[in-house]
Amino acid sequence: MTDTQFLALPDGTSIAYTHLPGREPGILFCSGFNSNMQGTKALALQQWARDEGRQFTRFDYFGHGQSSGRVEQGCIGRWRDDTLAVLDRVASGKQLIVGSSMGGWLMLLVALVRPERVCGLLGLAAAPDFTQRLSASLSVAQRAQLADDGYADLPNCYDDGEPYRIGQHLLEEGATHLLLGERIPVNLPVRLIQGQRDEDVPWQLALELAGQLSSSDVEVQLVKAGDHRLSAPQDLQRMFTAAAQLLTC
Repeated sequence: MTDTQFLALPDGTSIAYTHLPGREPGILFCSGFNSNMQGTKALALQQWARDEGRQFTRFDYFGHGQSSGRVEQGCIGRWRDDTLAVLDRVASGKQLIVGSSMGGWLMLLVALVRPERVCGLLGLAAAPDFTQRLSASLSVAQRAQLADDGYADLPNCYDDGEPYRIGQHLLEEGATHLLLGERIPVNLPVRLIQGQRDEDVPWQLALELAGQLSSSDVEVQLVKAGDHRLSAPQDLQRMFTAAAQLLTC
């Protein structure tokens, strides 16, 4: 088992991560909102990378998992910077960035800042601009809680999931990182895998994102029976296949 390490940041906080040395390009896994690096996809991809002798890095954003802070104190810009810190100080060489849900937004933001470090992008139910859609979907009671407390508790769509908390700052700051309203100048190979039974990210969003990317090397794979997690054995195999393809581009 790869040991968890901690990356100290200038503000006194720390980011939990695990790093598997191996050949390059490596793989950098970016998990979703309110998730962590212990998820099924992250662990499965790490084992696949180990079997391939491939470098692999996974980590927890600020407020997630074993990292410092609370999730409601975080925001898109902060989590993008966490990802950049891991890319710059832990991973080496070019990386295939794999982004799950919110991680699919962050992988795009990172590719815009460090295109020379990225060999490709693999989005799994990628959710760019999700704060905009989330804000529009809030109920009257949730908006009142945001106004009164600075945060709101939202129900989890999964039976085994606890309610999760969002902060007002997340919604306001997220508006400064929106991508879908104009051309996205990412000129890298991109693969997007999207479930059509996803209750969090509409499958049409994958097509919209593909259309906005500058790259001509973009493919979308729609999974009719796939949900947001995309963690069934057949979904994991799709992830492995797409990763193998992108690592040879």
